[in-house]
Amino acid sequence: MRKPLAFVLTAALALCATLAHAQDTPLRIVVGYAPGGATDRVARIVADKLGSKLGTPVIVENKTGAGGRLSAQAVKAAPANQPTLLLANPAVMLVAPLVFPDAGYDPERDFRPVSHVNSYEFGVAVGSAVPVKELPHLMAWLRANPDKANFGVPATGSLPHFFGLMVGDAAKVRAEVVGYRGSAPLLNDLLGGQVPVAFDTFDSLLPQHEAGKIRILAVSSAKRSPLDAKIPTFKESGMDLAATGWNTFFAPMSMPKAQAERLAGLIVEVMKDPDTQRKFETAKMEPVVATMAQTEAMLKAYRAQWAPVVQRSGFKP
Repeated sequence: MRKPLAFVLTAALALCATLAHAQDTPLRIVVGYAPGGATDRVARIVADKLGSKLGTPVIVENKTGAGGRLSAQAVKAAPANQPTLLLANPAVMLVAPLVFPDAGYDPERDFRPVSHVNSYEFGVAVGSAVPVKELPHLMAWLRANPDKANFGVPATGSLPHFFGLMVGDAAKVRAEVVGYRGSAPLLNDLLGGQVPVAFDTFDSLLPQHEAGKIRILAVSSAKRSPLDAKIPTFKESGMDLAATGWNTFFAPMSMPKAQAERLAGLIVEVMKDPDTQRKFETAKMEPVVATMAQTEAMLKAYRAQWAPVVQRSGFKP
């Protein structure tokens, strides 16, 4: 049954009014981590360019706490008349809903993927006191020294945590996970010898590796990282593993789909900008240009890869 023309016109005018209001209202980008971190840097690089394309201010809001879950809860509750995006990583949009029964949001029901904007690898590093220079030697050393078989991660329940478990399983090494409150204290203990091995994002480990204070033995990407092509991949080191993390923009379901699609298109334009790409590379981060459809496909494949890993681990916060 056809809807009356007046109804169709009214609905169209209402949508146009919503989009027009959205264009006049500052866009909020909510980040669940403190200023200065990797996710925050991504948000600010994109926000700077996106604001000029929208013709309105883009405000980055750091809503920290509960491992990023508070940011997702806040964006889920954003009213339709307040344009809001969440910039989140897998810890918030994959791991937390699997391990916290009361996470307060459902990534697939409460959010619409908008645009995947950067990827990052993981690395495994050892301190100067560990007498190994290659990944197979590290696994042999851990098996020969079970009392030292532990590794540090920037946070329990983080992707470096689960990737470390994957590596231990593949090498048949049982290791104790030592969780830290961020990369800085983890690196301090790796440098000081309090923890012999660390799994973290590659960009977090790289400065101390370049300074000669720690050794990164392998990188988790499918091919060598352009950040340091001298470091082999896990596959090249004899371990058939590859994994990456990401930062992706999400819109709350309260945002009209047309508005989310428009923002997705503008973010793609921002990410294609050579100046944006230079800023990412200067920050030692890999930029990604992805449409809304490509982002949805990436997330579907990512959940299929990682959800079983998280569930098999039996991890409980």
